Amino acid sequence: MNDNRSRDMKSGLEKAPHRSLLYALGLTREEMERPLVGVVNAASEVVPGHIHLNALARAVKAGVRMAGGTPLEFPSIAVCDGIAMNHEGMRFSLPSREYIADSIEIMARAHAFDALVFIPNCDKCVPGMLMAMLRLNLPSVLISGGPMLPGDLAPGTKGDLITVFEAVGRVRAGAMTEEELEKMAERACPGCGSCAGMFTANSMNCLSETIGLALPGNGTVPAVDAARVRLAKTAGMKVMELLKRGIRPRDIVTDKAVANAVAVDMALGCSTNTVLHLPAVFGEGGLDISLEIFDEISRKSPNLCKLSPAGRHFMVDLDNAGGVPAVMKELDRLGLIHKSCLTVTGRTVGENIAGARILDADVIHPAEDAYSKQGGIAVLRGSLAPEGAVVKQSAVAPEMMRRDVRARVFDAEEDAMRAILDGRIKPGDGVVIRYEGPRGGPGMREMLSPTAAITGMGLGRDVALLTDGRFSGGTNGAAIGHISPEAAEGGVIALVREGDVIHIDIPARRLDLLVDTAELARRGAEPAAPRKDCPYPVLRRYARLVGSAAGGARYRDAD
Repeated sequence: MNDNRSRDMKSGLEKAPHRSLLYALGLTREEMERPLVGVVNAASEVVPGHIHLNALARAVKAGVRMAGGTPLEFPSIAVCDGIAMNHEGMRFSLPSREYIADSIEIMARAHAFDALVFIPNCDKCVPGMLMAMLRLNLPSVLISGGPMLPGDLAPGTKGDLITVFEAVGRVRAGAMTEEELEKMAERACPGCGSCAGMFTANSMNCLSETIGLALPGNGTVPAVDAARVRLAKTAGMKVMELLKRGIRPRDIVTDKAVANAVAVDMALGCSTNTVLHLPAVFGEGGLDISLEIFDEISRKSPNLCKLSPAGRHFMVDLDNAGGVPAVMKELDRLGLIHKSCLTVTGRTVGENIAGARILDADVIHPAEDAYSKQGGIAVLRGSLAPEGAVVKQSAVAPEMMRRDVRARVFDAEEDAMRAILDGRIKPGDGVVIRYEGPRGGPGMREMLSPTAAITGMGLGRDVALLTDGRFSGGTNGAAIGHISPEAAEGGVIALVREGDVIHIDIPARRLDLLVDTAELARRGAEPAAPRKDCPYPVLRRYARLVGSAAGGARYRDAD
């Protein structure tokens, strides 16, 4: 087996002290002589999507041992975006992606592992681990914790976390009582797993499977299903096969794998956060992708699924309908899938999806009955977003696809949230939230609470939200994010004034501030309002290093 990496650390006369420390772990000499496989476990008692990961880690280690390796587990941090939402905690979510990748690299290089199995589940933990996987380029497999089941809110009525977020606006609008809201909160999230809709965590777990770095089923098999444990055991065995065959992540992640991932992204109607994460992940593999590839593929890849928040289905429904392989098989009929790409199964994409089929056409629409001929995400450009902005067009009401809105300007999410809940936002308004970008936040907070409140108050068909921050995968409505350059970098969004008219044309991919250039120049010459210093060292360092959202909000020195 190709285990020279750990042998350099544990073999030979001069490595007797190293072996002494391995004996201290309880390892036998026989275990030391086998390949050492790092098992990166993001389990915690803080994140609902991660409370069960220790069971999956045990299954992974069993698979590694069955295949002749020695597993050694170490931890990773992870942030629950839902819990961190709408307070200063959200500033730490996106930065955690870089720290996850860096900390895994430190552990893997310091301890000379031969191969790795990654166990994430929620939000930034998945892309952070994928970045580490591509950076280290050791034989690796990712096995996520799986999606949560939807909650039973009432007989025949299911919901999820987004149902609760939107209900906050319903309470403020007088359509629900606080007691009813609390009962809903108790039932919407019934147990472990990543939240039940096509939000960021499940988007990235599905795309990990599509890219070929995770096994089929990784994105959709429910967290509570025994099949998830079996998948974890298989992941442990497969990593040993990859080690034996010398197959590494960069052998799997090619330009064609990128195209596969983006096509499925569009078909599933994934979170706009994928437009941040995929460039960062692929960048670690030496592939420089830009917003253009998302727009190019979106124009020809149909939207086949509408899962929560865009529709009434949940991840378990997608799993029962055939999962990601069925979606890929349907896209293959259109010539949008590169079947020759290698995967962690040791087989090609074409071999993996050969037997796949749509089992429920209500959940996965055939291409002839697609929700739309274009994909779920659109990239907008114009005078307000010269470097681009992103919108989940599959979740936008028809009335908001083309619209002129009146700017209501806020320099922080909290100020906008108060205005929304106080009833100060009216039909035809465009809520502009700026200085929330990667540098300006710092941390590029998600704006789920404002968008959910807008929807819950019945304004989703009449109000847009525009920001240099970002949105949760659970966001619904005309939510346009990642506006670049951001305000803190001198972007045009910093020059928007109360009452300005903003032109939105999603089909034409336009986002324009209808203010003449002379007036913008005059505004740009005015002294900028002083920004408060960030009190947190970790965020100050992040702000100095992070690049534009248009490039994935990667560290500027990442190359």
